[in-house]
Amino acid sequence: MVEEVGEAVRNFRPGDAVLISCITSCGACPNCKRQLYAHCADGGWILGHLIDGTQAEYVRIPHADNSLYPIPAGADEEALVMLSDIMPTGLEIGVQAGRVKPGDTVAVVGAGPVGMSVLLTAQFYAPGRIVMLDTDPARLELARRFGATDTIQVGAEDAVARIMELTEGQGVDVAIEAVGVPATFDICQKIVSAGGNIANVGVHGQPVELHLEELWIKNITISTGLVCTNTTPMLLRTLQSGRVDPGQLVSHRFRLDEILQAYEVFGNAAREKAMKVILAA
Repeated sequence: MVEEVGEAVRNFRPGDAVLISCITSCGACPNCKRQLYAHCADGGWILGHLIDGTQAEYVRIPHADNSLYPIPAGADEEALVMLSDIMPTGLEIGVQAGRVKPGDTVAVVGAGPVGMSVLLTAQFYAPGRIVMLDTDPARLELARRFGATDTIQVGAEDAVARIMELTEGQGVDVAIEAVGVPATFDICQKIVSAGGNIANVGVHGQPVELHLEELWIKNITISTGLVCTNTTPMLLRTLQSGRVDPGQLVSHRFRLDEILQAYEVFGNAAREKAMKVILAA
């Protein structure tokens, strides 16, 4: 809810209900003109990174005209929280960068909140098969409810061998990495088909080994990226139409003054069966 506006703000007024994008964009720099809002010269990923974030009762949003979206009347506000970050991330950096097409076989390595967002938005493009891989059987069960055609429990079975069995030895058209550790990226390298795509969504904190000695001959494409949130208006329309329900990702709810407990639950996601945690003042 907008409390105050600066003198340069034209599109919003106090009392407006708004969605806050995780990416701040000035709308005027060269990168913003190309919709590369993640690389805005005076914004990008700054909330909770370079300036104070949004887990507070009040938050200042620079470049509000280009960084906020009006909330449609009657919209599910919890569902809208998913549209601030994880849904556009899954769609832009996973599905679109991975060039998912009708009939494709898609493997999503990691069934956390972003991996589930990939699963939900990949269905916009009518792939023939969506295989979810994770170590947590509870998350894989949830993935099936969300539309996965196949699930593989990593560790309990040979994930690469199982993928090859499902695809008759061809591999997948699109392998989407949604964890951010070397082991999951390595799975993607091993399961992608000739002419396929690896879309890296996970945030990596250490180097991975790139097997170019095996990949160069396969005519594959590898993509990486930081979400730009240029798909947020489209996702808002799909939410209004009922085409997608990101609110189903919410598993736990806490008051803002219970934030330490919320972090404890999310930090033990497998034990608590936590997917996405909502904080409310």
